[in-house]
Amino acid sequence: MRKEQKDQLIDSLCEEIKAFPHIYITDIGGLNSVQTSKLRRAAFRNEVKLEVVKNKLLIKAMEKSGIDYSELFPCIKGETAIMLANTNNAPAKLIKSFRANEKNCPKPVLKGAYVEECFYVGEEHLEALVHIKSKNELIADVVALLQSPAKNVISALQGAGNTICGVLETLSEKAE
Repeated sequence: MRKEQKDQLIDSLCEEIKAFPHIYITDIGGLNSVQTSKLRRAAFRNEVKLEVVKNKLLIKAMEKSGIDYSELFPCIKGETAIMLANTNNAPAKLIKSFRANEKNCPKPVLKGAYVEECFYVGEEHLEALVHIKSKNELIADVVALLQSPAKNVISALQGAGNTICGVLETLSEKAE
């Protein structure tokens, strides 16, 4: 590959990295063609961009992106694929569900991730990444918390009204 072609690949990879706030570095080597196709389809359905990259080109693109990804550089060895997403936990959920659906398949393996401006290096962080809440999930939690006191007051008022009506009804029946 000529230097001009490498520079174009680095530039396009850099633009893709800048376009997505969450990056997962994985190893999908050893998957057969059927499994790779399933993984790519699942990634497309979950709005995750999956791309196999050359290690040196990825490192150069990360250096050029303007964010210091140096903590992830030791992870970029062997066969490397990146998963790019706008939702912070989508790639982690994809990895976990793919492994569960594919019998006896330990791949894809999480090498490292850059999620919510934090670095996660190693497979042991997959479970933590799965349970990180996305922005929409956090907003829904806040809305539910804000609505909770109002719902409690309304249910208490409705419950008290029903209780008073029940007591009055019982008293009126006893008077007869």
